[in-house]
Amino acid sequence: MTEPSPAVAAAIEGEIRLLDPVVRASADVLVTLLHPDFREIGTSGRLWERDTIIAMLTDPAPGAPHPGPLTASRMRGDQLAPDLVHLTFDTESKGLRSHRSSLWRLTGSGWRLYFHQATPFIDDPFAEI
Repeated sequence: MTEPSPAVAAAIEGEIRLLDPVVRASADVLVTLLHPDFREIGTSGRLWERDTIIAMLTDPAPGAPHPGPLTASRMRGDQLAPDLVHLTFDTESKGLRSHRSSLWRLTGSGWRLYFHQATPFIDDPFAEI
């Protein structure tokens, strides 16, 4: 297996940081990792923007479900342009498994997550029939 390019390695490092519960709970750190124009389509299908996802992660509503720790697998990346990296990987949390796709953009302050999408999945080969 070949080593990832420096750009892909930087995006992977950022993505792994975002999986850390300590990072996810810090608005100050999230602001440095999420692009100002960040958008996400979550596992529920909800569209999130940077400010709303930071607020939800750092100050959840009383009684709101808290995401458990995320475990990532099969992470890989492709550099699409000098300033753009696409990552794909799977996560598992509390029994929920999701395919994930992220676009990381190079900015003047480093690599930042620009877009993210999560799609739940199960390993049932007959689920699509």
